[in-house]
Amino acid sequence: MMKTDVRKIFGENVYNDAVMKQRLPKSAYKEMKKAIETGADLDPEVADIVAHEMKEWALEKGATHFTHWFQPLTGITAEKHDAFIDPQKDGTTLLRFSGKELIKGEADASSFPSGGLRATFEARGYTAWDCTSPAFIKETPHSTILCIPTAFCSYKGEAMDKKTPLLRSMQALDVQAMRILRLFGDTVAKHVTVCVGAEQEYFLVDKDLFLKRKDLIFTGRTLFGAMPPKGQEMDDHYFGAIPDRIMGFMDDFNKELWKLGIAARTQHNEVAPAQHEIAPLYDQNNIATDHNQLVMETAQRVAEEHDMKCLLHEKPFAGINGSGKHNNWSLSTDDGRNLLDPGKAPHLNIQFLLLIAAMMRAVDDYADLLRVSASTPGNDHRLGSNEAPPAIISMFLGEQLDDVIAQLEEDGEATRSLKGEEYVSGVQSLPHFRKDATDRNRTSPFAFTGNKFEFRMVGSTQSLADPNTVLNTIVADVLSDMADQLEEAAQRGEFGVTCHKLIKETMRAHQRIIFGGDGYSEEWIDEAERRGLPNITCMVDAIPALTSEKSVRLFEKHHVLTEAELASRAEIMYENYSKTIHIEALAMIDMAKKQIIPSTIKYQTSLADSINTIHQAAPAIDTSVQESLMKAISENLKTMYTTLRDLEKKTMDAETLDEGEKQARYYHDVVCEAMQALRDPADRLEMLVAKEDWPIPSYGDLIFEV
Repeated sequence: MMKTDVRKIFGENVYNDAVMKQRLPKSAYKEMKKAIETGADLDPEVADIVAHEMKEWALEKGATHFTHWFQPLTGITAEKHDAFIDPQKDGTTLLRFSGKELIKGEADASSFPSGGLRATFEARGYTAWDCTSPAFIKETPHSTILCIPTAFCSYKGEAMDKKTPLLRSMQALDVQAMRILRLFGDTVAKHVTVCVGAEQEYFLVDKDLFLKRKDLIFTGRTLFGAMPPKGQEMDDHYFGAIPDRIMGFMDDFNKELWKLGIAARTQHNEVAPAQHEIAPLYDQNNIATDHNQLVMETAQRVAEEHDMKCLLHEKPFAGINGSGKHNNWSLSTDDGRNLLDPGKAPHLNIQFLLLIAAMMRAVDDYADLLRVSASTPGNDHRLGSNEAPPAIISMFLGEQLDDVIAQLEEDGEATRSLKGEEYVSGVQSLPHFRKDATDRNRTSPFAFTGNKFEFRMVGSTQSLADPNTVLNTIVADVLSDMADQLEEAAQRGEFGVTCHKLIKETMRAHQRIIFGGDGYSEEWIDEAERRGLPNITCMVDAIPALTSEKSVRLFEKHHVLTEAELASRAEIMYENYSKTIHIEALAMIDMAKKQIIPSTIKYQTSLADSINTIHQAAPAIDTSVQESLMKAISENLKTMYTTLRDLEKKTMDAETLDEGEKQARYYHDVVCEAMQALRDPADRLEMLVAKEDWPIPSYGDLIFEV
């Protein structure tokens, strides 16, 4: 096998700064850098130069088309391909790409989810170049396309995508964080950037087995399936040796990501059999969001090339761990300083403590918004189970910061910071080293992990845009209020005293959000209720937070989302939930009627014929075992048919309800319960019917045969 020189392939398909510097005239490069760093508009002539050189670069890579690559409210990406050709009168063609085509495109705004923002006849929408996220080449076995990351808005300017609010929220946080830095005397930094690193979990299953499961094909998760004799209880898959077939996939997966400039660094087996994880290094928030979409797309494409299917659903298999996307979030200045790095003495780092206090208040005040930002129909199956944080939002800071807060609470001053003890193994040949000052808590939905916060609730299928739009905005809001108070105090010459007081009062007021114990325990549910923390257990209950008066004030104040844009997103979420459950219910009905019940009847008939044959040939032979099996099959078959008819009726009833919250609640409260009622006897039948007569691959086949 040929070895890969990562240094040679990394970023080779990205129109990055190095490529621009090499290909653009110095003046054009300078203007381009200015546009990226300050948001200044490009002169049309400069835009034409940039577009021309981008086209020439893409042609050298084999591209024939370009596309404005955007992220509509479907949660996935969209692209419309245009060829570079410009036919001439003599029958030949030139290859052109103008600055206008680079900067602006047009897409049918009425054909994407709009939540009422656009009527069917209001079709015009625009894609606008996000020059801060580099263009890239998307290579597949059959095409090579120049992709230009863009935002997507309607003719009237409403955000029709996930990127526009994200960019607005990054801008809002930059403004408010810079106010804080200036108050602390920082005159060097020009911008504060949100940095994000996303850990992506996924399952790999054999393609041939996948194609025999209609539920996986239509919904991305198994709707039927009995647990195999062995699941994840031995804890032998997590970080275990990676099988050769999977390593082959991972090797090609990494290469494709590296070509796209995605710094994929960590890969390993996850807890559940057939489950894996990949994690890149940090990047600017919007770029990290673009990269994560490419990670998901690339994983699915490369899996196909290895005769596998990549499952991104949050809970593809009941009874074993599902998949999340841990969102690691931090703040950095443009001169490279991590503002969430506590330093060697956190108790003396007043700027850091102010930011921690701000995070405590933001998470506490807007816990409902964070919860809705991590809501998908699939995540409802995952949140609160042992592989995921609970549906209750809490924050883990660790022993070191907990001790600093306790000092401020008790003494009014923090005079020390806990230090990590020396690690001593008791083995002379092993090295001694200084441990971190605090342990980690994997059950916390929002945990400080040394120099960043890890939001662990995000679902594996989700765009990073939604949780980070919320997180950026709520932090910006708290920093805005703090900056108002501190700027007034600075004018009075009381900045230091006021800042110290603000930190103490904020931490005291929001102490209830801090929890360092077992977030999976029943005791925590009771404790959280005593503290007054919301426990929002499902997506349908979470959605109303988007359109509350408090949320509207928040997002409009910072120019992130308007009331109409928020309402549209709530409507789309309700619609998405209803449609998802509707498709799942129909898939269950189809599988039950066309596969499971007929196969069971066929087996039952064969068993009955066998019993009759024995009775006729040898009446003295005991057939009580066969008869007992026949009885169990008959009872479960009857129950399955009854629950099937019930699910059919309730699914039809749901369709008669007005779309929106009422219909979504009916699907959650009634249809989901009917689906589980149908699944139970079917899963029992799987354990009664001979394997060769069962119509679909089992859990054991799917999760162990890869």
